[in-house]
Amino acid sequence: MKASGTLREYKVVGRLLPSVKNPTPPLYRMRIFAPNHVVAKSRFWYFVSQLRKMKKANGETVYCGLVHEKTPLKVKNFGIWLRYDSRSGTHNMYREYRDLTTSAAVTQCYRDMGARHRARAHSIHIMKVQEIAANKCRRPAIKQQNTRFLFQM
Repeated sequence: MKASGTLREYKVVGRLLPSVKNPTPPLYRMRIFAPNHVVAKSRFWYFVSQLRKMKKANGETVYCGLVHEKTPLKVKNFGIWLRYDSRSGTHNMYREYRDLTTSAAVTQCYRDMGARHRARAHSIHIMKVQEIAANKCRRPAIKQQNTRFLFQM
């Protein structure tokens, strides 16, 4: 995947094709961050084939839609859990970002990982993105942005 431009958040739902053996296969849903819907569907099938015995050849995409932010004008703190492949192996990581939208925070994460760790976009797997409260922030760079400081007199 090329992380060109700002990434968008897509909700992709897919399943195996119905068969005589399994007439109503279960649906699988994922939040995918991608530059467009074509890449989002492709990433969905990539991740599903790793988790389940499913391939695009014997499956169907039920829904692929853009997810809009509820409050895009409010600054929020985001915690991002990811794993990436480096030259020395696979690493798990937790990072915090401060941005207006989830997709902007994930875009910022991709740029940051490329700059600090030389990680390419195709080797980064976003596990979970969660909005976190100001008192739950762990990283000092994000903590210093939070309000209600008590300065010593």
